[in-house]
Amino acid sequence: MSKQYTYTDAFEELQTIVSEIEHGDISIDELSEKVKRATLLIGVCKAKLTATEGEVNNILANLDKEADRPEGETD
Repeated sequence: MSKQYTYTDAFEELQTIVSEIEHGDISIDELSEKVKRATLLIGVCKAKLTATEGEVNNILANLDKEADRPEGETD
């Protein structure tokens, strides 16, 4: 995928596709392409969630290290 999506952009487009499918607003001819696009967008969302989870875990681990360090001690 050439465009860099934010999580919000990908999720909103995914919601639109799901809504179109649920309401029958997509022809059978378009359905395959929409499902392929939805699969790609799910991958984008999953990757961004995984990356964010890793970043948050690192931040929390650093906070734990700071809390365990005796007062006045620095690296």
